[in-house]
Amino acid sequence: MKKILTIAASLLLLAGSGQMLGAADYFARDFGAVPDGVTLNTRSIQAAIDFVSTHGGGRVVLDNGDYVSGSIYLKDGVTLWIDEDSSLLGSLNPFDYIKDPDAKWTALIFAVGQKNIGIEGGGTVNGRGFEIATRFIDFVHLGVFTDPLGNDRLQEGNRPENIHFLKCEGIVIRDILLKDPGCWNQQYDKCRNILVERVKVDAKSYWNNDGIDIVDSSDVIIRDCFFDAADDVYCFKSHSNDGISENILVENCVGRSSANGIKFGTYTRGKFRNFKFKNIKIYDTYRSAITIATVDGATIEDVEIDGIESIHTGNPIFLRTGTRHTRDDQQPYLRNITIKNMYAEVPLEKPDAGYSYEGPVEDLPRNVCPSIIAGVPGIRIENVRLENIEIVYPGHADPEYAYAGSSKEELAAIEEQETRYPEFSNWKELPAWGFWIRHADGIEFDNVKITVDGEDYRPAIITDDVNGLRLKNVEINQDTAPKGKKQIINKDTKNIKKK
Repeated sequence: MKKILTIAASLLLLAGSGQMLGAADYFARDFGAVPDGVTLNTRSIQAAIDFVSTHGGGRVVLDNGDYVSGSIYLKDGVTLWIDEDSSLLGSLNPFDYIKDPDAKWTALIFAVGQKNIGIEGGGTVNGRGFEIATRFIDFVHLGVFTDPLGNDRLQEGNRPENIHFLKCEGIVIRDILLKDPGCWNQQYDKCRNILVERVKVDAKSYWNNDGIDIVDSSDVIIRDCFFDAADDVYCFKSHSNDGISENILVENCVGRSSANGIKFGTYTRGKFRNFKFKNIKIYDTYRSAITIATVDGATIEDVEIDGIESIHTGNPIFLRTGTRHTRDDQQPYLRNITIKNMYAEVPLEKPDAGYSYEGPVEDLPRNVCPSIIAGVPGIRIENVRLENIEIVYPGHADPEYAYAGSSKEELAAIEEQETRYPEFSNWKELPAWGFWIRHADGIEFDNVKITVDGEDYRPAIITDDVNGLRLKNVEINQDTAPKGKKQIINKDTKNIKKK
C-alpha cells in the first residue's frame, strides 16, 4: 500500500498534464483538418501531432466539430485535446486503419514507445464500432480482407480499438467519453505511470467491448470513472510469461457489464501483485462482481478490495486457479486476497437482460450459484480473508429440476474442470447457496452475513479439501430452512476454527 501511495503522489505531478504537456496549443484545423463529420482527416491530424512532438510538445486541439480519422499515432509530449463540443470519429473505411506490427492490434489511436502523452478535453472518441465491424465483415465476404470470421466476427486484433498504447510511460486519459469501439475499448500494454481519471465509457456497440484493459502494466491509477461495457469492466491481463502488472489503484468508480466487474484474466501468464480497489460499485452485471483467476500460469498475490457494492449481479465472488495453458516450468499461485466491506445482492432473473450484447441466453435456467473459491489439486488458493461482508441471495433452488447433493460421494463427483475457460457457471449446479470452497488453505471469514430470501434446499456453505478454515462472527439467515438442517458442511477440511 505504501508503494501505491508513492505512485499516487508521482501521478499527481503528472496530472497537471494540461500545463506540463500543453505548453502550447496547436489546432488541427490549421493543419488542414475539416471538422464536418465527413472529411477524412487522418493525415492532417497526424501532421499536427508530428509537428508538436518535434517542437517541444503541447496540445493538438480538436474543436468546433467532428473529425473523421483512421489510425493515428500519438508522439512524445503530445496531448490530444478534444473540446467538449467536438469528437474524433472512427472512419467507416476498413482500409483507413493500421494493424500495428509491434502491437499486433488495430486501433483508432495508437502510441508505441512514447512518453508523456494524453487524451483530454471533455469531448468524445467514438470508434463507431458496430458500423466499422460490419464493413470489415463485408470486405471479408468480398474477398478483399482476410479473416476466419470465427463466431461470425473478425478476430479481436483485426477490429479497431479506440486506444492502444504499447510500451509507453507517463499517460493521462482524463475528462473524455470513450464510445463504441470495434473491439476492446482502451488497452495499455507494457506501459507505466498511467492515470485514467473522470473518464466515461459507453462501450456496448459490439463484441468484446471491455471497459479498460491493463496488460502487463504497472503504476496505474483509475479513479472517478463510469463504465458501461458489453464485456468485462476492469480487466487485468498478462500476455507475456515475463510480464508484470503491479501497483494498481482503482477507486471511486462505477460500472456495469454483460460479463464481469473486476476481472483478472482471462490471459494470465505473468505476475500480478499489489492491487488495491476502493469504493467500487457494480450493477446489472451478468457474471461476477469479482473474478480473480489464474489459468495460464500466472502468479497473483496481494490484492485488496475494500468497499464494493454489487447490485443485481449474477455472482458476487469467484476465485479460481486452473491449468488451461500452464507450462510445466511454471509454478502459478493465487494468494493473499482480502475482500472487505462488501454488500451484494444476487437476482433470480438474468441481470443484464435487454442489453444489445448481453451474456449468453441459456436454453434452460439453472439454480443460482454461490460465491466460489475453487483451486485445483496442485494449485491451491492460499490466504483469503473475507471481512465485513453481506450477501443476499434469492434462493428458490429446485431439487426437482436439478439436484446437487452434499454427501461425500456427491461432492467428490463434482468435476475439477481445471482446463476450462474460468466462469462461475462452469459447473451449472453446485450444492451450496452461499459459498462453495475447494482446494484452498487459510480461508478466513470475519463478520460475514449471508441471507437467502426464498426457499433453498441446499446448505449455506460447503468446504471441500480446505486447510486452516476460520469462521468468526458468521451469520446465516434462512427463515425457510428445515429444522435441524446443517448449514455448514465441511468435507476433508482440517484445522477449523469457529467463534
